[in-house]
Amino acid sequence: MSTPESLFLIAGAGRYPSLLIDGARAAGVRRIVAAAFVGETLEATAAAADEVHWMRVGQLGHMLTAAKKSGARQAMMAGQIAPKNLFDLRPDLKALVILAKLKRRNAETLFREIASQLDQAGLELLPATTFLDAHLAAAGHIAGPRLKPRNLDDINFGWEIVRATSRLDIGQTVVVKHGTVLAVEAFEGTNECIRRGGALGRDGSVMVKTSKPGQDMRFDVPVIGEETIAIAREAKVKVIGLEAGRTLLLDQPRVCQAADEAGLTLYGISP
Repeated sequence: MSTPESLFLIAGAGRYPSLLIDGARAAGVRRIVAAAFVGETLEATAAAADEVHWMRVGQLGHMLTAAKKSGARQAMMAGQIAPKNLFDLRPDLKALVILAKLKRRNAETLFREIASQLDQAGLELLPATTFLDAHLAAAGHIAGPRLKPRNLDDINFGWEIVRATSRLDIGQTVVVKHGTVLAVEAFEGTNECIRRGGALGRDGSVMVKTSKPGQDMRFDVPVIGEETIAIAREAKVKVIGLEAGRTLLLDQPRVCQAADEAGLTLYGISP
């Protein structure tokens, strides 16, 4: 793919959008227009863009108008929109029309429809890992103490379980210990799954995270950040196994440092 001159960025919460902007600039993207969401997007992200359109979650018509006026031919989605806000949105007329025709109203169906609307507006939605190769997890040991044999056994066990739950679209994270499933992620999200699993396993639990089969990497990428490490440390999780090549460590140097300081192992699983 040739580097686009301009990029339209749908910027959610956290540092992910800012890191993407940095990566895009380094790759040669000259102009970045951002759709930012009140209560979600960081001010630092907005400040890093060349042009910003602030809106509420649910103002799809506003966002599509901004995308068309941006002059960009490529778009990206980066950063999370809190799940509760997706289902507590105040939709504009465009969003109401789209919601009315969706048989399933979840994050995936909503984002896929947004991708379709962008395509109709003349913008190609790029994979959310574009410009971020330096932050993709490698296979094998990444950070923290070297694995013990029993930890690797739990990683392999957790991998089997999480591939099954992700295939059923239940969740993409599990917490296990000594061959027992302690927690499976559902609507509450990764952080609460870690807390529940850690509370049951007490010390030495293993978390495993994956993508799901056929996952649309344009808007749904597994991410591990410093907050994840902090929550895992608090929950006394000792190992995080994650899918190599498809999981973003945001940002990788800081995540690895946090893992080292926590005595927590990060290990990339090669499918």
